[in-house]
Amino acid sequence: MKRRYWVVAILLFLVGLDWYIRAPDSRSRQLTAVIETQAGPQLKSYPYKFWVMRVDGTTAVLSTPRNFDVPAFKALAVLYPEINTKDANNPAFIAVEQLLGQVQSEARAIVLAQPGIKAVSWELDREWLGKHGIEVPDKP
Repeated sequence: MKRRYWVVAILLFLVGLDWYIRAPDSRSRQLTAVIETQAGPQLKSYPYKFWVMRVDGTTAVLSTPRNFDVPAFKALAVLYPEINTKDANNPAFIAVEQLLGQVQSEARAIVLAQPGIKAVSWELDREWLGKHGIEVPDKP
């Protein structure tokens, strides 16, 4: 019985530690919680969870699964495996690409509405991409 208790305690500690490392400061954790609580239905149900990586002065740095180095179709292929994301004219692909833009804009607007935040910048979520087998270029 004691052994099971320790295994559970260690697992809970590791989950908490992972969460703490991903958003190491209280302001980032607070802003991420605001995204989660104020999100509309589309953002809440979206398969990628945007989170605040850090706050630099008055700028919140939000995670994103896409940028110029990792185009949207690569992340969307993971989020929506049933859709042909290599056909830019595919109506289903166009719809999920637009949805990604909408939910990303909503996350941005929620964070920008918070006191002390004047700007949002985006940073590639390298950990998420790597976990999903997407090759990520080295940081410059």
